[in-house]
Amino acid sequence: MKASFLALDDHAAARGGRPGEEEPCGQGGKGGRARCHLPTLTRSAGAGLNILAPDMDRRFVPLHPDGLGLIAYGHHGRPLLAFPSEQGYSHDYESMGMVEAIADLIVAGRVKLYCVDAVDGQTWHDKSIPLEERARRHGAYEEWIIGAVASFIRDDCAGAPEIAVTGPSFGAYHAANFALKRADLFPLAICHSGIYDVSAVGWGDRGNAVYFNNPSDYVRHLHGDHLDWLRTRLNLVIVCGQGQWEDTTGALESSKSFAGLLEEKGLRHELDLWGYDVAHDWPSWSAQLAHHLPRFC
Repeated sequence: MKASFLALDDHAAARGGRPGEEEPCGQGGKGGRARCHLPTLTRSAGAGLNILAPDMDRRFVPLHPDGLGLIAYGHHGRPLLAFPSEQGYSHDYESMGMVEAIADLIVAGRVKLYCVDAVDGQTWHDKSIPLEERARRHGAYEEWIIGAVASFIRDDCAGAPEIAVTGPSFGAYHAANFALKRADLFPLAICHSGIYDVSAVGWGDRGNAVYFNNPSDYVRHLHGDHLDWLRTRLNLVIVCGQGQWEDTTGALESSKSFAGLLEEKGLRHELDLWGYDVAHDWPSWSAQLAHHLPRFC
């Protein structure tokens, strides 16, 4: 697939950051790789940002030579890695009100928020390719998150060994999948209105690449020592409204089904269903994150 990458400086400027604020991936960092490999993944500039409280720390951090990066908020606290909704941008948490919803925790030094870019349009939501190829492309994104992003966050938090993850809609899938596969790095996931069976988003044969990135598949077959370890290590908060679009997107049914699977396996989790007036939308997710996050930081 031919890539058309956005230059780092343009990418940073589009998000209100300063070009060259941080060293890109490949310049070092604990656990990082000499170079990230996302040859087919690229991002485009998005919309403008909301104005933040003047006392809130904010930085755009490029972490890949082709423009992928994150926006970091805060000066101290528990690190929280946030995935945007389907095909979203690193600035979505800010422009859609999520940063404002937890601003008191950020300013008080209880949370450091890291909002990362997504590339779903070239992986899970590229309808031109079969599901197995989408899963293989997702593998490059996973490598970048675990190698470059997690390494930067640990270094930025003075070596903090644990990073919480969160996300709404398809971002909830990412949060749950990363936590389940790498609970050593991401032991807590707060998931809003998610789809946890990726077979629902694509077509074609399903092989190992799909299986090992589909929580509804691999959680069902967890057993032995690894399952016992996950039971002591992992905590998933599965949140969903019951209002507009939660049924038509499949999020409500998927959340209930996934929570049932977690219960069956004895994995620590909460299923928190909000009311019939709570829609599949950013205002709902902002309220839910503001409700759940304080007790974890």
